[in-house]
Amino acid sequence: MRLPIAIGAILVASVSFNAPVMSVLPTHGVQTEIANSNLKQLRTNRRLWNQRKIYNYRYKLSNSCFCIPEFRGPLIIEVRNGRTTSITDANTGKPVNSESLRQYSTIPKLFNLIENAINRGKSELTVVYNPQLGYPTQINIGNLAADAGVFTTISNFEELHQGS
Repeated sequence: MRLPIAIGAILVASVSFNAPVMSVLPTHGVQTEIANSNLKQLRTNRRLWNQRKIYNYRYKLSNSCFCIPEFRGPLIIEVRNGRTTSITDANTGKPVNSESLRQYSTIPKLFNLIENAINRGKSELTVVYNPQLGYPTQINIGNLAADAGVFTTISNFEELHQGS
C-alpha cells in the first residue's frame, strides 16, 4: 500500500518541478512605445503651434477632477504677447486665483504639462490636438474613476489682434 503512495508523491513532486511558470508580459516595452508615440505627437503639434506665431489669444478651459471648484472652471484665459493677462470664471466674469492654474495658463504651458506627464511615465495619458493650429483640445492625465486624474478641455480658442 505504501508503494502507490510513494509513487504518487514522486509524480506530484516531479510535475510541480516541471510545471510551466506563468510569467507577466513585459509592459516596459509597451509603455516606452506609447510614451514615444505621445512624445512624437507632442513635438509635431508643438512645432505646428510655434510656426503659427500666435501670441495673443483667448480660450476656455475646463477641468474635470475631484478638486476645488475654482480649478474646475469653466475659465476664460486671455494671453497677450505670450503672457497670461487674465483668468476669469466663465460664468461670473470674476477673476480667479491664477496661482493654482499656472500650468494651464498658456498654450506653451499646456505643452509642458503634457511633456511632464510623458516624462513621468504616466501610463494613462491621452491628448487630442487641434489639426490646424496644433494646440491641445483635450488632455487626460491619470484615472478619473480612481480619483487620481484630471481631464482638461480647451475650447473656444480665439486669436486676438493687437487692438482687440
